[in-house]
Amino acid sequence: MTRGSANLGKKAWTLAVEIRQSRRIPPIFRIPSTAIAEYASSATSYRSLRCPPAQDRLGGDKRRHLFQGESALSILQEIQKWSQGLPGWQQHAITQLYAKGELDDNDYEDLYALLKAEHGIPDPKNRVAAKLEAAQVAAPQASNRRVQLDGIKNLFNVNALAENQDLSISPTGLTIIYGPNGAGKSGYSRVLKKACRARDQREPILSNAKEAAGKKTPAQATFDLLIDGMPLQVTWTNGQEAPEQLSALSIFDSHCARAYVDNQGDFAYSPYGIDILEGLVSACGKLRAMCGKDLAAATPNTEPFANLSKSSTAVGKLLSTLSYRTRIEEVEALASLSEAENERLAILTKTLAEADPKQKAQNLRNRAIRIAGLVQRVGVAIAMVDEAKVRALKEHVENARATKAAAELAANTFKETPGLLPGTGGEAWKSLFEAARTFATESHPPKIFPHLGAESSCPLCQNPLGAYGAAKLLAFDAFIQQAAEKAARTARQNAIAAYREIEEATLDLRVDQPLFQELEESLATSGEACRALQEALIARRSAVLGATKADGDWLAVPALPNDPREILAAIQTRFVTEAQALEQSGDAKTRLQLASEHAELDARQKLADMKASVIGAIGKFTLSKRLQACSTATATMGISRKATDLAKTMATPEVARVLNEELRSLDVHELQVVMKNASPQGRTQFKLALELPGGGSPEAILSEGEQRAIAIAAFLTEVGLGGGSGGIIFDDPVSSLDHRRRWHVARRLAIEATRRQVIVFTHDIYFLCILEQEADSAGASYLAQCIRKGQAGFGVPTDRLPFDTLSTSKRVKALRVMHEAVAKAHKANDEDEARRLTRDAYYHLRLAWERGVEEVLFQGVVTRFGEGISTQMLRYVVVEDDDYTIVHAGMSKSSKFAHDPATAAQLPTPHPDELRGDIEGLETWRDSIEKRKKAIEARRS
Repeated sequence: MTRGSANLGKKAWTLAVEIRQSRRIPPIFRIPSTAIAEYASSATSYRSLRCPPAQDRLGGDKRRHLFQGESALSILQEIQKWSQGLPGWQQHAITQLYAKGELDDNDYEDLYALLKAEHGIPDPKNRVAAKLEAAQVAAPQASNRRVQLDGIKNLFNVNALAENQDLSISPTGLTIIYGPNGAGKSGYSRVLKKACRARDQREPILSNAKEAAGKKTPAQATFDLLIDGMPLQVTWTNGQEAPEQLSALSIFDSHCARAYVDNQGDFAYSPYGIDILEGLVSACGKLRAMCGKDLAAATPNTEPFANLSKSSTAVGKLLSTLSYRTRIEEVEALASLSEAENERLAILTKTLAEADPKQKAQNLRNRAIRIAGLVQRVGVAIAMVDEAKVRALKEHVENARATKAAAELAANTFKETPGLLPGTGGEAWKSLFEAARTFATESHPPKIFPHLGAESSCPLCQNPLGAYGAAKLLAFDAFIQQAAEKAARTARQNAIAAYREIEEATLDLRVDQPLFQELEESLATSGEACRALQEALIARRSAVLGATKADGDWLAVPALPNDPREILAAIQTRFVTEAQALEQSGDAKTRLQLASEHAELDARQKLADMKASVIGAIGKFTLSKRLQACSTATATMGISRKATDLAKTMATPEVARVLNEELRSLDVHELQVVMKNASPQGRTQFKLALELPGGGSPEAILSEGEQRAIAIAAFLTEVGLGGGSGGIIFDDPVSSLDHRRRWHVARRLAIEATRRQVIVFTHDIYFLCILEQEADSAGASYLAQCIRKGQAGFGVPTDRLPFDTLSTSKRVKALRVMHEAVAKAHKANDEDEARRLTRDAYYHLRLAWERGVEEVLFQGVVTRFGEGISTQMLRYVVVEDDDYTIVHAGMSKSSKFAHDPATAAQLPTPHPDELRGDIEGLETWRDSIEKRKKAIEARRS
């Protein structure tokens, strides 16, 4: 095939894409995606036949897949699957490392809390471990499935991107998407990273700030795909699982590869994904150090109870074996002494300290007897004026008063009997009559008063009674014996008896000074309590007796203070118990038993005083045990083993060969990959040894741009050997690269575009231009798109590329569009706008003449910023005198209006027709050169 044929194929493809993109053609006349895909597929096959040298140099069909099988797993997929069986804190670490690449202080704080919680150390914040879900990682791809991106559209709520835009993408070859800074290119890039499950998703997709709070909807986008040539449309929604098909597209991001200085001073290389395991190993080391620091602070302090732990008591045995296994309940039980046990300890302390226990025991028993007597006296005294006695007296008095009233009523009736002396029936009379009754027992035996008979003498006047007197005695007795009078008499007698009992009661407790002193020594305030009771008893009796009077007040009777008998009985019991203990201590064997009992109780009392320290020590023992478990859990053997297993898929001579080829293709010739399958401290790596004469420090040799080139080489190696055939996407791949290496990257991507779909986002016009040139050289079709800010918002796609990127013929087309704007302003009589647009058009016309000299007259032999000189193109080049005249005239006139010197202000603005003539003059000259070069080539052949 000739170059002309190749160019014709490229033009056909470009035309097909332009037709498909056109909004002015009705849908029924547009070329369907499947037809374009079929053409693109055939074009790709055609290109692959014409570029065998490039393919052989970069591996081509000789490349062997790293992963075999219809749905092989990548390293990231293997790590995600493996992570599901790890502890929660390690899963959280892997998730953060996947998302961020590195862990910060907050991450380590969370990890440490999760690690401790997993080993029984509560987390106050109740943090929950994140898990790396399968939906976050690119899904396993079938090696025989081809996934191509055909377009992105219907973007909604993505940053400030305009909605309902349609970004067309060539399903084969190279798609270059240019956008200046601030045009919205990064919005598309962020969507692709999230939708295609790239690792680098640190830049968030913000919702539209103009949308009302609380009503914000998640970002969305629709993707047109070709799956093995068949169209498929999928929708991605931010926050939901991305469509599996999109994960077949590989995105070059900041995590693709990492070059670093290793412990030997050489640069080492981590395959894509292995850095997660390296980061996990590093995290384990830092967490282990954190455990060590906390372990040092958690060392229990057993010094306060060191001596007590040496005793042979139960407490000593507990403390000598104190550990995290010690139950706090055991400590609580031993440290809790009952009141009886405390008293027993006091008794034993005194007993064992006594020199003459028998004499002391006798004294105590005597004291107990005296206390017993006091207890008895207190009981008797209290019983005499207790509530029952007072209540009974009150009842008797009140009953006596009531019955007396009833008797007086009956007496009044009796007194009204005719013939009776005044006062008959009264108290004096009753006393006289009762006296007669008493005297009759002596004066008239065996007769019973009042039945003395008429013949008897009166016991009072001693005159014969006669029948009348005998009858009067019987009547008087009947009055006395009637119910009211009898009840009154009985009630009075009961009241007097109750009164006398309280009045004559012995309330003296006999608490003399010696007994008082004894009580105070035995129990403080006990003596005072007895004296107070003594006074209260007397006061209470006085108040009770006073209450029996007609004007007495029972409510004024004071209550007795607390009964001291319980306290006194306890003192008595203690005296007896102490006496018994003293009596027992006289026996040597018993004394040993008492000493042992005392030691046990004394140790328990001491334990009670330091219980908080002991429980705190158990807590630290437990914490230390759990921290030790945490430290043990940070062992990296399993991680290293997994890293080694994964690295076996990468540590092969084939990988080294392909990676070295990729490095050379990117002009990184000073590096030679040496494969070393090793895992120092869990870090599985390929070493990139710098083989330079004279040595040198690696960090002083590799620039940032070289390290980025290494990353690109690694990405292309892993994608190429991974077995998939999906498209690859680059977001500003030449950032930090010098202009020379940009050419190498552009050439490499152009070659890759002959095998698979390649999509490049860039803000670099120069890189866009050299990508187009290298695509031409490699025979790869390409589609150039531009993203700009429009009235609808940011990220509006257009096929109108920046003027600087256009060829001379396309610049002529752009100048014609500018002329139309000038003519429109002129027709509207807007002179200022017409003048501004005219000068702008002449400025761009001047640029077009410059490009014409480079591209048309000299046929691209020498290009600005070009890497080399195309000497073969000299076969087309001839510079005639007319060329000089025409170019000089065109440049001179354009410069006259493109610049703005002081004198130019007086120049009249050219008419739109004059501007059109100057534009067409450039096109006429360009066309003449194109026609002339064929004759020149034929002549020089």
